Amino acid sequence: MADLTHSHSPKPGWKIDKAWAALIVILIAVAVLDWAQFWPTVSFASAALLHTAPFIVFAVLAVAYLKATGAETLLAKAFEGRQTRMIIMAAALGGLSPFCSCEVIPFIAAMLALGAPLAAVMAFWLASPLMDPAMFLITSGTLGWEFATAKTIAAISIGLMGGFATMLAAKSPVFADPLREKPQVGGCCGVKKPFEGKPLWTFWSESPRRETFKASALENGVFLLKWLALAYVLEALMLHYVPAEAVAAVLGGDGIVPIILGALVGAPAYLNGYAAVPLVDALLAQGMTQGAAMSFVIAGGVSCIPAAVAVWALVKPRVFAAYIGYAMLGAVLAGLIWQMVA
Repeated sequence: MADLTHSHSPKPGWKIDKAWAALIVILIAVAVLDWAQFWPTVSFASAALLHTAPFIVFAVLAVAYLKATGAETLLAKAFEGRQTRMIIMAAALGGLSPFCSCEVIPFIAAMLALGAPLAAVMAFWLASPLMDPAMFLITSGTLGWEFATAKTIAAISIGLMGGFATMLAAKSPVFADPLREKPQVGGCCGVKKPFEGKPLWTFWSESPRRETFKASALENGVFLLKWLALAYVLEALMLHYVPAEAVAAVLGGDGIVPIILGALVGAPAYLNGYAAVPLVDALLAQGMTQGAAMSFVIAGGVSCIPAAVAVWALVKPRVFAAYIGYAMLGAVLAGLIWQMVA
């Protein structure tokens, strides 16, 4: 998990975090423009954070444990064996592991350079930004276990769809010679040297791993706190100021149109997978259909800047276009299926 904002430094050693800045600016604006709504907004956000706190704590500790043990080395196993096995393993690990696409850019670049099939990499890229253990807990705590489970199944399924479709079309002009000549190995998460050695499950026996656990817990705790605080404030304001009739008119009702609109709106409107959860909760309360909610989180998750940058950095535009196309098609299909069973 990594900070999805891009801070800038007006002065050496001083950085402005955009999430905290946005939260402060919004609260000041509410206090100045509508004081009567200030405390209800703060109270709503605080109560929502307290409700989600157990999920946040568990998620932070779980991810810190996986980082400290070096569990990301297990991802290498997804790219071993027959191509069909690679695709299945890559989609499953992408949808279940706590490592986002941009965190594993060095590994993916190395695998592609060594000849790993693009189909397996595509499966991982599509599933990875959609779900991880922390996101599952946050989603289930707000939108319910059923929605979180359905999104997890959708993440793995879309990874499989994209992986096998890429395998079948591997010799087409779209996927021929897919890599950039000089891949830009970088991204929002920073680049480190990962995937060496075997996981050490008793990480506390080594001082560097203990430090990794502490640093990861602090980083992810602050990350979730700031984005969820901002999201819950936005949820409170949305519920108060945005007419439910307007949301219901655009994203409510039966049929495929609200689901397609959910995917189209989700792509540019997405903050990140964690901040999106309270916003979707507010939209559902105002009349958004379940199918549109699912298509919103799927399309937004795959096309959000951090996930998209990870793909764009390594492959040519035509392969990137296929990645986005898989995401939009998968989002609509997931929305349609969830609308029928929810």
